[in-house]
Amino acid sequence: MNDHLPSRSDGPPAPIATPCIKVCVVDGETGLCMGCYRQLSEVAGWSRLTDHERACIIAELPDRRARIRPEKLAMFG
Repeated sequence: MNDHLPSRSDGPPAPIATPCIKVCVVDGETGLCMGCYRQLSEVAGWSRLTDHERACIIAELPDRRARIRPEKLAMFG
């Protein structure tokens, strides 16, 4: 009887897609990160989301940007 564990694929796991640009400043009015436009709960739970859930959030981010006042975003270029 062969009790070996299933073999793992060679190499490291694929990286998780993320919109993070390492500008972690939360806008007090919207609760969104002014770097990636995610909510803090999304940032905190990002690694536990499925690829599909992450893709859905990433698709929403351009619309979320519009919720932050332009003068605030101007600080980040």
